[in-house]
Amino acid sequence: MPSYILLTVDVEDWFQVENLKSCVPLSSWDKQELRVERNTHRLLDLFDSGLPGATRANTQHKKISATFFVLGWIAQRLPHLVKEIHARGHEVASHGYSHTLCTNSPSEELKNDLARSKEYLEDILGTAIYGYRAPSFSANDTIMRIIRDCGYRYDSSFNSFNINKRYGKISLCCDQRQGVAYKLYDDFYELPVSNLKLGKYVFPWSGGGYFRVIPIRIFNKGVRTILKRDGAYIFYMHPWEIDHEQPRLKSLPLNLRTRHYINLKSTSHKLKVFLRSFAECSFLTCTEYLNKIDVPGKGGQ
Repeated sequence: MPSYILLTVDVEDWFQVENLKSCVPLSSWDKQELRVERNTHRLLDLFDSGLPGATRANTQHKKISATFFVLGWIAQRLPHLVKEIHARGHEVASHGYSHTLCTNSPSEELKNDLARSKEYLEDILGTAIYGYRAPSFSANDTIMRIIRDCGYRYDSSFNSFNINKRYGKISLCCDQRQGVAYKLYDDFYELPVSNLKLGKYVFPWSGGGYFRVIPIRIFNKGVRTILKRDGAYIFYMHPWEIDHEQPRLKSLPLNLRTRHYINLKSTSHKLKVFLRSFAECSFLTCTEYLNKIDVPGKGGQ
């Protein structure tokens, strides 16, 4: 049985992170230094370099495909970056427009945010956008219906690590499951990010800050456990996580400052080690994975 890794990148800049909002409100975003383009280029170049074959005798490099959930605010200002992501063979999906928590948004405001971001991306690329990821995984069952009604065909916003209060809760049952996807409606699927479950405890193992904190050997062992259990693993990160030279906000509370800046200097190398460690796996976009498991009604990108 082949194993699949779904690399996902939430394309937002350093100042748009939820933990920094007390110091960098939306009204000040246009005054901040844009660093997302150079950091996204670094990820694209890394993915373009491919992976060495699983054996020394095989020198062929394997293609890495990823899904980039692009913030509409970024797409509006950097449409050429969206085009480049697409041109390099990756999937472009939506991360909303203004990085507002879905669970804090009235229904009409959320609909406008979802429709606006989808429209920007589709106008830039001239092709349909299928996927969505909520800022800070802030989604629930009601929000799933809104996402579907806005024309999306899959979501990847459920994080089962429930200690983080920003993460929403989505009702999933085994009968809905196809691979690691869950069929919520006839034409709409959920792709939860992957966590490690030991007994009744869930450990955050899907990437982000957890990837930066957990030693890589231990992290890789956990990923192999997930792959053995599920046959697929969904990883997420942000371009700012490989940028240790980003501005430092001294006014940020110590706990948030630690969470945001920890281990930024080593993340790029750690990501390379992670990718090499799973060279035998197939790296797919979210849509490619849904097509691979024969979920009907999904267009390719």
